[in-house]
Amino acid sequence: MAGDFDTKQNEFLQFLREQGIYPSHSKTALDLGAGHGLQTVPLAKLGFKVISVDFNQQLLDELKEHTKGLSVDVIHEDIRHVNKFAPYEPELILCCGDTLAHLDNKGEVEQFIKDISVTLVKGGRVLLSFRDYSEPLTGNSRFIPVKSDDTRILTCILDYEENSVTVTDLLHEKTATGWLQKVSAYKKVRLTTAHVTQLLEANGLRIECNVVVNRLVTIIATKD
Repeated sequence: MAGDFDTKQNEFLQFLREQGIYPSHSKTALDLGAGHGLQTVPLAKLGFKVISVDFNQQLLDELKEHTKGLSVDVIHEDIRHVNKFAPYEPELILCCGDTLAHLDNKGEVEQFIKDISVTLVKGGRVLLSFRDYSEPLTGNSRFIPVKSDDTRILTCILDYEENSVTVTDLLHEKTATGWLQKVSAYKKVRLTTAHVTQLLEANGLRIECNVVVNRLVTIIATKD
């Protein structure tokens, strides 16, 4: 459902080049919530030694296939344990694709960003991407078509609360006997751009870039 892998990783590679993100000091990048490698692969192609962390073994198995022959360490771990990776002296730490919103609450987000700042080497950069939920969607706008093809249709329905957003995934899959509907729901932290930038700056990180890419707020900040 993330879209064509080659297209998406090439888009991210181009973004990194436009932002002048290349390996320099430790040459180590820490990809938190790496999934199946949409960020890891471009980083490795640029010459980074990438540590890719995720808790989902199925996605990590796909990542291993995508990164054969590249300088990538694949680690099954909770991304909240970011401090464990301080000995690698990462000069770049990423958490992309709205992974940040999947932490349990705003307190965890605050601690996570603090730990990133501590783990990052001086002069290093952090790259975050997430959805801004500051303005609640109402009525029919709460129904968001995510992706559809000949065999699957995914629609998300958003319900806003003060500090969280309940996401209901409505998935239709075509089977031999017809269409099968699957429904699941989960909560995400209701992030805002203002809050995330405030947290970054409060932890000694200077904002260099704050743009929207493919409907995701994308922020790059440097540890001076």
